[in-house]
Amino acid sequence: MDPLSIARYGMMSAQDRLARSAARIASGGDDVDLASETVEQIKAKTQFEASARVVAFADEMWRSLLDIQTN
Repeated sequence: MDPLSIARYGMMSAQDRLARSAARIASGGDDVDLASETVEQIKAKTQFEASARVVAFADEMWRSLLDIQTN
């Protein structure tokens, strides 16, 4: 599997994770644990950031390969 597909899946998963947590908070039920949801949202943010770094690394890798081919 290529790195961009992995990163795309990670970003989509993080987005879904954040949306589900936000929906639980918005429901406002008595059983909503705000501390747990805050942690879940931080995890989603970290997951998205890590996936974005994979995209940046893959871009850098491809640029390096292109530079090697043109020299």
